[in-house]
Amino acid sequence: MSILSSSYNGNNESKGGGKHLGMILEKALEKLAEQVLSFDEASLVHLREKYRAKIEHFDGTKDWEKSVIIFCIINAVSMKNALFNENVLKRVKKKEEKSSPQKQGLPGLKRIK
Repeated sequence: MSILSSSYNGNNESKGGGKHLGMILEKALEKLAEQVLSFDEASLVHLREKYRAKIEHFDGTKDWEKSVIIFCIINAVSMKNALFNENVLKRVKKKEEKSSPQKQGLPGLKRIK
């Protein structure tokens, strides 16, 4: 939260409300993540430039703050997909290495007539 837009002053923690607030925030973020995961990256990429342009022109308004968050969400989806693809490729390569006899130090069999 920004200093200007924050209504949370940190005192809830000392009154025991911090745990409850933390659970509410976590549930809200989980719900948001589920919604974001349902978006198509290709559709989001078309919006990236629009929001990049908006955040370059700082005006300190709520709209500017929302634009920053939207831009970061779009980039988070792209990053998640890149990490996902990278890890899937690593798994495929490991499987191929394990299943290939040449990679295991065994000689390949050849048919001789």
